[in-house]
Amino acid sequence: MLRTRNITAVLVCLLVAALCAGCGREGSPPVKGPRAEALPKYKVDTGFQLPESKTWKKAKKRGYLVVGAKEDQPYLGEKDPATGIYSGFDIEIARMMAASLGFQPDTIRFRTIASANRETALQNGQIDYYVGTYTINDMRKKLVGFAGPYYMAGQGLLVRTDENDIHGPQDLAGKTVCSAAGSTPYQRIAADFPKADLVAYDTYSICVDNLLTFQVDAVTTDDAILLGFAAKAPDEMKVVGKPFSEEPYGIGVPRSDNALRAALNDALEANEKNGNWKKAFEATLGLSGVPAPKPPPIDRYPTN
Repeated sequence: MLRTRNITAVLVCLLVAALCAGCGREGSPPVKGPRAEALPKYKVDTGFQLPESKTWKKAKKRGYLVVGAKEDQPYLGEKDPATGIYSGFDIEIARMMAASLGFQPDTIRFRTIASANRETALQNGQIDYYVGTYTINDMRKKLVGFAGPYYMAGQGLLVRTDENDIHGPQDLAGKTVCSAAGSTPYQRIAADFPKADLVAYDTYSICVDNLLTFQVDAVTTDDAILLGFAAKAPDEMKVVGKPFSEEPYGIGVPRSDNALRAALNDALEANEKNGNWKKAFEATLGLSGVPAPKPPPIDRYPTN
């Protein structure tokens, strides 16, 4: 009975959030950001200068940074529709980078940019840099530059906390698994684990709703995204097993701005060493119950 009440409460929160968003997407998760007091405070490098970066000089003259982000990924990049405030691990990465570049917290303006428009936004100067589950790959490197990676994501599995039979993709035979229609995670399960019973929806949040109502046994996509959903309801859901792909998340910058890319790489390295990276993870994705992993090695690939 208690478990039924808990699940009902979670679903009520999901419904209320969708209504509050005003014609919100079906299955939208409730907006519930990290606790402000648990987040690191980033020391602003007031003496920082980067005159060789056109992007930095433009932002400095403008008086503020414009940072591209996601707004619908729990505990990664999420925008509160009531306050307009962005929160999550990716947002913290963006903020620590801004401090290292010499910008005060109140001089950061986040702008939601859809995945399909990221390269264009960077190329056209609509944003100074982008932080939002942006996987580094060779094709994208032809269009934009990347600092990082700051997190090594990989395909994972989200299940209910009372699920004891699924520990990894090898256990999916006969299980109903949900993913986004046409996504790479969906295709990987179909190709490599054909005995799973696959279902697909337009968004992962609908898959999560179906997981909570026992209509599916597991949800699969990048583990970072799944950790965000688990952090929303850690008593109801958990991420299991080890990632079974590699998705290095990077900070997108204009392709020609190698000076900015190098400065962001230096900032990432410094914040990993001083503990800010770990604190940011623990205050966001770490609320899922998963300990902070070791940050991946920074790839200072050659300029061209």
